[in-house]
Amino acid sequence: MNICIEQALTLLPDGEGFRTEVTDLYVEGDTIAALGERPEGFAAERTIDGRGKLVIPGLINAHTHAYMTLMRNAADDVPFDEWLFRGVMPREDRMSPEDAYWGALLGLMEMVKCGTTCFNDMQMHIHQTTKAAVDLGIRGVIGRGLSGTSTDEGGARRLREAQEEIEAWRCEPLLSFLIAPHAPYSCEGAYMQQAADLAERLDLGLHIHLSESRNEVENARREWGMTPIEYVDSLGILRRPTVAAHCVWVTDHDIEILRERGVSVATNPASNMKLGNGFAPVPRMLQEGIRVCLGTDGAASNNGLNLFREMGLVTLIHKGVQQDAVSVSSAEALKMATKWGAEALGLGAVCGEIAVGKKADLAILDAQCPQLLPANNPVSALTYSVNGSEVETVIVDGKIILENRHFPGVDEERVYYEAAHRAENLCV
Repeated sequence: MNICIEQALTLLPDGEGFRTEVTDLYVEGDTIAALGERPEGFAAERTIDGRGKLVIPGLINAHTHAYMTLMRNAADDVPFDEWLFRGVMPREDRMSPEDAYWGALLGLMEMVKCGTTCFNDMQMHIHQTTKAAVDLGIRGVIGRGLSGTSTDEGGARRLREAQEEIEAWRCEPLLSFLIAPHAPYSCEGAYMQQAADLAERLDLGLHIHLSESRNEVENARREWGMTPIEYVDSLGILRRPTVAAHCVWVTDHDIEILRERGVSVATNPASNMKLGNGFAPVPRMLQEGIRVCLGTDGAASNNGLNLFREMGLVTLIHKGVQQDAVSVSSAEALKMATKWGAEALGLGAVCGEIAVGKKADLAILDAQCPQLLPANNPVSALTYSVNGSEVETVIVDGKIILENRHFPGVDEERVYYEAAHRAENLCV
C-alpha cells in the first residue's frame, strides 16, 4: 500500500541527535520513499492527516520474553532467586504451547500499543511467539531459549528445536533469528560452545543473559574463578555478534571485554530495579563506546512492556545515581530504543530511524495531549513526558497494524479472554 502522511511533525536523524520537522512522508510499498516532495508518479492509496501528530521511528525492544505476560504480577516483591526458581520456573514448566501463543500475542499487542514495531525475544515453546508475531504483523527477532548440557537429551532437543524453528519460518520477511543460550548458570560451558558453533554455521548472532544479579556473579567466581562475562569470553562465545541482556554487575575488565568484542548491551532498568538487582553502569558503557540498547525484559519481572517508560527510567536513574543532570540524555535514550537497538539486532540497514530507503516502521502519536503541550522540545518529551497512551497508529513494513488504537483483523477480546483463562490455570 502507498501511504502519504501529510504535514506531520516528524522525528528525523540529525547528526548525533534528532530534529523535528513538519513534512509530508511518503511510503511506497514497504519502504519510506520520500520526505517533503512527492515522488514522481506516486499515487497514495491511503492519506493520513498528520496535523497535530508526531511521527517517530518504531521503537525496538531489544530484550524481552513476550509469553511471560501470563505471569504478570504473579511473583512480585520477592528476592530475585525466589522470583526465578519458585515464581517463574514452576509456571513455565506448566505452560503449554497454546498458553505461550496467547501470552505472546497479548505481549506483542501491548508493545505495539506503546509504539514498538520490532522486538528481540527469548522464548520457550518454538513456533508460538513466531506465529503470534506473524499474526499481528510486527517485526521480530526470535531465539529459542537454550539450557542444559552438551550430553543431556534435553539440551540436544532444544538445539534441534532452535534449528527447526529457523528452518520453518525463515521465509517470513519480518522475522529473523538469534541463537539464545539462556545464561552461564543454566548452560554448561560446552553446551554454550555448541550454541555458538550453531550460530557460526547459520551465520547468526547470540542472545544471552549476563551478570544480572550479584549472586550470579558471586557464584560464577566460586565455580569458575571468573565473572560470567569473563567466563563466556574464555569459552570463545563472544566471537559471534552478541546481544547481552542486563550486564548489571560488571567489572572494569568486563567492560573492556564487552567493548573489545563489540557486544551490544540490552539494559532493562525497570526489571533490574524491581528484582533488586541494581543499575547497569550505562554512562560508563556509553563513554567506552559500547552500544547500549533498551529492553523491557518479560512482564513477569517488569511488569509492563512499555519502552517509553524504560526511556524515562534509563535517563532519570543515572542522572540521580551519578548526581549529574547531563548523564544519559533524552537523545541517547531515544537512540537506545531505535537506532542502536536496530544495529544490535543486525537491522541497522532496515529500521531504527526515519530515512528514505528504510522500511516504513513508524508510530504516529497524538501530539495534542496535555502532557505534550506546549511542544517546546519534542525529543525531550518522548523521554520525559510520553507515557505510551499517545500512540494512535502503528505501521510496520508499510502495513497499518494499529489504527485508532485498535488492531484490524485481531479479535482483541478473544486474546484478553484466553490470556486471563490460561493464566488462572498456571497458578493452580
